[in-house]
Amino acid sequence: MKEVINRLNENDSGFGRARPLPGSFRVAALQMASGPQLDANLLEAERLIRSAADAGASLVGLPEFFAQMGMHERDKLAIAEDFGKGIIQEFLARAARRFGVWIVGGSLPLKAKDPQKILNTCLVFDSDGQCAGRYDKIHLFGFQRGVEHYDESRTIEPGHEVVVVETPFGRLGLSICYDLRFPEIYRAMGVVDLIFIPSAFTETTGRAHWETLVRARAIENQAYVVAPAQGGYHMNGRETHGSSMIVDPWGVVLDQLPRGSGVVIAGVNPVHQANLRQQLPALTQRQVSWDGHGWKMV
Repeated sequence: MKEVINRLNENDSGFGRARPLPGSFRVAALQMASGPQLDANLLEAERLIRSAADAGASLVGLPEFFAQMGMHERDKLAIAEDFGKGIIQEFLARAARRFGVWIVGGSLPLKAKDPQKILNTCLVFDSDGQCAGRYDKIHLFGFQRGVEHYDESRTIEPGHEVVVVETPFGRLGLSICYDLRFPEIYRAMGVVDLIFIPSAFTETTGRAHWETLVRARAIENQAYVVAPAQGGYHMNGRETHGSSMIVDPWGVVLDQLPRGSGVVIAGVNPVHQANLRQQLPALTQRQVSWDGHGWKMV
């Protein structure tokens, strides 16, 4: 671990730092097939963040549980951190500074009120390495089909707050994986420019629904959607769907990676987004809105 942190502390002449494009910017979604070893996963995350920055990305997203996909469901309890300190958070802060990018840190385990559970948390770090936003996953995945069984509520405590982060890139809406199936969380964000959905979709559910749901969230919110995912076979026997993608506000898939470790990258054009919203003003024509307690007619 010290090797990773020390390398991120090294000073150089700008190698690996983001190169913003005039009139727009590039965003990257990183795909991994994380294993149980924290050090190895952080080394791979560092490599991918560097690659994204070298390719001109100013904003980089990691997948859900990028730092560990443990052999057992409760392994994540052993690496859970207090908010504001810990190896994983230090890594994200230093990587953001080192490469000059904003990082949407996928998700990592933070300590919960219940010592037998964790919070599945997405943290956003600015290019100075400061934490600019925090979202605790609200919807907890449950699935049962034959021998395939998942119940996140056994080890994860749900969050309760919809989160939008104000950034130089616009308003970022934060969500994690299973949240994708609940469009009301995105409506509750109001008008956002980009939506991040770091995920670890199973191959079973991902093959059936992943791309359809990601594109739907982009179309209905007229927002760019950045969906970094776990993608491949994991040492614990789990198979994740991958297919990390970036989708534009018209629902066009700009870049996509089916499986394996790598970088998905695309340009974000705010003028293009504004034009689409002007041509099809669906966001201003809503007849039902969320007031924090329930849905009501406008």
